[in-house]
Amino acid sequence: MSTIAIIGAGPGMGLAIARTFGSRGFDVALISRTQDKLDALAAQLGAEGITAEGFTADVMDRPSLTAALEAVKARFGAIDVLEYSPAPHTPVPGFTMAAPSEATVDNLQPQIEYTFYGAVEAARAVLPAMCEAGAGTLLFTTGGGSIDPIPMLGNVNAAGGALRNWVINLNKELTGSGVYAGHVAIGVWIGEGGPEGIPTATPEQIAPLYWDLHEARDRAEAVFTG
Repeated sequence: MSTIAIIGAGPGMGLAIARTFGSRGFDVALISRTQDKLDALAAQLGAEGITAEGFTADVMDRPSLTAALEAVKARFGAIDVLEYSPAPHTPVPGFTMAAPSEATVDNLQPQIEYTFYGAVEAARAVLPAMCEAGAGTLLFTTGGGSIDPIPMLGNVNAAGGALRNWVINLNKELTGSGVYAGHVAIGVWIGEGGPEGIPTATPEQIAPLYWDLHEARDRAEAVFTG
C-alpha cells in the first residue's frame, strides 16, 4: 500500500487531492493545524472507502511538522508522495499583502517561513528515505503569481517564487535517483466568487494534475490555467 501525506489539508484542494490518490489505492495522511477539522475530513474520506487519518502540525513550527511526518511513518509506513500546499484560510498574525515597493523584512519573513521554509523542512523529513528506496514524489503548490507576479501580492509572490526556484532545482539534482520533485502553479481562482476577470476552477478540476505529474514524472513544473 502506498501513502500520500498532504500538508495544508483542507476541504478544498487537500480533499480533492486526497480523493484523487485515495481512489487509486493510496492511504492518505492529512496534515494541518486543527485536529477536529482533520477528523471530519478523514471521516468523509473513510465513508468513501479511502483510508485516511489526520495529524496536527503548524508549518510555522518546524519541529511540529517533522513530528507529524514521523507520526505518519509510524502509522502508515513509508511516505511515497508528499504534497505541500498550505494556505491560510483565516487571518494569521503578521500575514499581510504588500506591493513590491511596500515589501519589508517584516512582511516578507512570515510569507517565506510559511511558503518556502516549511516546504524545505517537510522535504528534509522524507527525502532521505525516498532516496534510499530509489522512489518517491514531492509535489509543491504555489499560486500563478510565483511565475507571473501580481503587484498587490509582491511579498506573497516573492516567497512563492523562491519555492518554485528551489523545487525545479531539486528536481534537477534528483535526476536518475528515482525520486521526482514537481511544482504546481495554480493560475486560477479556486471555487466560485473570484475577482472579476479572473478564471475559476473547482478543486476537482485541478487535482488530477497532481496524479498526472506523479505518474508521468516528465516535467518539473505544471501550470493550471483552466
